[in-house]
Amino acid sequence: MNKILKTGILILLIAAFSGNFAQNMPQVSKPEVKIKFIENEIPVEISNKIWEKVEPITIKTYWSAGIAPAGRQFNARLLWSKTALYVLFEANQVEPLVISERPDLSKKTLGLWNRDVCEIFLAPDMNEPRKYFEFEVAPTGEWIDVALNVTSGERKSNWEYKSGMETAVGSRKEKILMLIKIPWTAFGKIPKAGDVWLGNIFRCIGKDPNRGYLAWLPTMTKNPDFHVPGKFGKFIFQK
Repeated sequence: MNKILKTGILILLIAAFSGNFAQNMPQVSKPEVKIKFIENEIPVEISNKIWEKVEPITIKTYWSAGIAPAGRQFNARLLWSKTALYVLFEANQVEPLVISERPDLSKKTLGLWNRDVCEIFLAPDMNEPRKYFEFEVAPTGEWIDVALNVTSGERKSNWEYKSGMETAVGSRKEKILMLIKIPWTAFGKIPKAGDVWLGNIFRCIGKDPNRGYLAWLPTMTKNPDFHVPGKFGKFIFQK
C-alpha cells in the first residue's frame, strides 16, 4: 500500500473516530430555574405572602466563582402570569448602603450599576442568547432597563428602550428587598408553559476597593463583567 493511500485511510479513521467521540460525549447541561405560574396578577409590593411559597435561588458567589461573605449574599424569587414576570430580590445588608441621596423614580437612572443594585438579564430566544435585556433595581427603588445586542461581537445598548417595568422596595432586619414587575410587552412575546428562556442574576454591592460583584452563574472573566451570554442559565416557565 503506497504512502499516500495509507495517509488517506488514517485521516478517514481519525475523522470517523472524532465524530463518533463527539456524538457520544456527555452534554454539559445549563443550570436551570423553574418559574411558577400564578393565575391572578399581584400588587407590586414586597409584603405579599405569596413569595413565601416560592423557592428561592440562593446566590453566594462572585462573578469569579469565589464565595462572597454571608452579608453580601442574596436570594431571588421569580413568578410569572399571563401579563408579566415578577422578580423579588432579598439581599443581606450588613454594610453601609451605596445609594443616591436624591433618587428619581420617574425615569431610568443611567449609571445605576455604579451603586448598590440587583439585576436580571433575560434572553427570550434560546437560539440567540446574544440578544438580551437587562433590568436593574436599587434599594431606593431606582431602576434601569436596556436592550442589548452582542451578535456583532460588539455590545450595542439601546438606552431608549422602554420596558414599562415597575419597582417596589423595603427592608427587614439586615435585609433589603427589591421587587420588579416586567410586562411581556417588554419582550415582544409571551411565554407558554414549557418555554425556556436564558439569563443570569447579579448583585453589585459596596465601594472600591472592596466592591462586590455577585453572580448566580459566575462569568469567570478576568475583570468583573456580567455581559457573558455564554454563561447564561435556563429559566423554565411552568404551570
